[in-house]
Amino acid sequence: MSPAQELLTVPPVMACLQLGRSAVYDLLRTGQLASITLGRARRIPTHALTDFIRTRLEQDAA
Repeated sequence: MSPAQELLTVPPVMACLQLGRSAVYDLLRTGQLASITLGRARRIPTHALTDFIRTRLEQDAA
């Protein structure tokens, strides 16, 4: 996987999580979902999305 494919924009994350734009930006703002900023653009590493999902599954199972 190339480095560009390892960084997601907000729309694919919205689709993956089936959440709206505001909800995804809330997760980014609160630090629940990690991201990097390139200029004015937010990019979410694929591993951060995977970690977020794993953490939520573990919380729900507890």
